[in-house]
Amino acid sequence: MPHRAWEQHHRAVARLADSCAAIPAGQPVRLAKPTTNLFRARSAVSAPGLDVSGLDGVIEVIPDAPEGPVAEVQGMCTYEDLVDATLPHGLIPYVVPQLRTITLGGAVTGLGIESTSFRNGLPHESVLEMDVFTGAGQVVTTRPGEALFDAFPNSYGSLGYATRLRIRLEPVPSYVALRHLRFDDTGLLEKTMAAIAAAGEHDGQPVHGLDGVAFAPGEYYLTLARWTDDPTSVPGVDRPSDYTGQQVYFRSVAERSQDLLTMYDYLWRWDTDWFWCSGAFGAQNPAIRRLWPRRWRRSDVYMRLLHLDRRFSIADRLDRRAGRPLRERVVQDIEVPVEALGEFLDWFDAEVGMRPVWLCPLVSRRPWSTYPLEPGRLYVNVGFWGTVHVGPDAVDAPRNRAIEAKVHDLGGHKSLYSEAFYAPEEFAALYNTDNLSALKERYDPDDRLTNLYDKAVKSR
Repeated sequence: MPHRAWEQHHRAVARLADSCAAIPAGQPVRLAKPTTNLFRARSAVSAPGLDVSGLDGVIEVIPDAPEGPVAEVQGMCTYEDLVDATLPHGLIPYVVPQLRTITLGGAVTGLGIESTSFRNGLPHESVLEMDVFTGAGQVVTTRPGEALFDAFPNSYGSLGYATRLRIRLEPVPSYVALRHLRFDDTGLLEKTMAAIAAAGEHDGQPVHGLDGVAFAPGEYYLTLARWTDDPTSVPGVDRPSDYTGQQVYFRSVAERSQDLLTMYDYLWRWDTDWFWCSGAFGAQNPAIRRLWPRRWRRSDVYMRLLHLDRRFSIADRLDRRAGRPLRERVVQDIEVPVEALGEFLDWFDAEVGMRPVWLCPLVSRRPWSTYPLEPGRLYVNVGFWGTVHVGPDAVDAPRNRAIEAKVHDLGGHKSLYSEAFYAPEEFAALYNTDNLSALKERYDPDDRLTNLYDKAVKSR
C-alpha cells in the first residue's frame, strides 16, 4: 500500500508541474484551492491556478521509524484526514490546529497553534523534511537549518507550496481529562501559565495541553488537559462528554471544573462551534441546534456561510435597516509575552470590548526568520473573532490598526491569516522581508509568486 501511495503522489506532483508550465508567462502562480481558512480578501484572478488534485492525503504512517513515529503527508492534506490516519496507531501530530480543514501545508507556511504548543511549539517545528514546489516550477527538498526551510513558516505561499512533509508524531492514549481553573486576576493567570509551561505539571499532575478563555474582565479560565487511558480517572465523571450534540464546549469551560473527552473529541472540541462563532448563525440556539444536522456543525460550513454574508452584505443590510452603526470586522490572532498578557487584555477590553477571547501559550524552540519569536520565551496567543460597531470610520479599520500598534508596543507579533494594515517599512522590519526577497530571487526568479506584503496587506 505505501508503494502505491508513493506512486500516486509522484503522479500528482507531475500534474502540479504540468499545470504550472501551462500558466502563461507573466500570470501569477497560485493554488486552485476550493476552500480556505484565511480571513483576508483576495483580488479576483481569472488565470488558472495550480492543479493540486491528488495532493491531499497521507502517504504513509511509520510508527517505528528510526527517529521515532513519523508520517509522510501531502501538503493539501487536512488535519481531519491526517488525524484519521494516525490515531488508529495511537499517534497524533505534535500540534493539531483547532479546525478540521486546516491543511498541514497551510499550517506550516502559515502559523498553526493549539494547546500542545506550550511544550511542542508550532506545527513547523515538528517537520523533519519537506518538498516545496517553487515559483520556478521545481520541487526542492529542504530540511531544518536550510534557508528555504527556516523562512517558510509565515511565508504564506510567497516562497512556494509544500507538496510533501515528513512530520514527527507523538503517542497518545484514548482519553483526555480536563481541569478548568478560574482566575480573577491576570497577574496570577500569567504566573500560573509560566509555572505550568516550565514544569509541565500542576498540583502534581502532568499537563499535556494548556489553553484558556477570557470571558470578561475578571473572569479568566485555564484548561489543563491530561492524557489518560483511564476513563474513570476524573472524579464525578462517569463517561466522556459529547459536545457535538446539544451541548456547547466553550460554555462548559465556565460551567464545569472537570471533564473527560475522548482524544478525538478533544482535538476537535473547538471545531463544532467554530470556538463560539457559530452563535452568529443561530447554531447555539437550542431550538435551531436540534434542527441543524450534526454533520453541518463544523467550521468549514460556518466559513461558507460567512462567505455568503460577505458576498451579499447580509449583516450590513440588517444593521442599516435597524439603524445600527457600521461594523468593523476584527478577526485576529496575536502573540504577546506572557508577562504582557494582562496589560493587553485590559487594553483590549477598554478599546475593543470583544469577548470571549481565546488564550493559548506557546514556546518556540528555535529561531525562525520570517516570524521572529524569541526561542524559549513563553508567549500567549490571544485569538478574537467577531465584529465591532464603530460607525462610518469602520472602513478605515481603526480597531485593527490600534491592535497592531499595541501588540508591537508590547513586544509581540501578529499572525497574517487575516487582514493587516502595516506600512511597508514596518512590515519589513517585523517579518524580515529582506530575507524573503533574497530567497524569492533564488527560487522564484521570474517573480511568479505574490510576495508576502502584497498577500497580507494588499490582499493580492
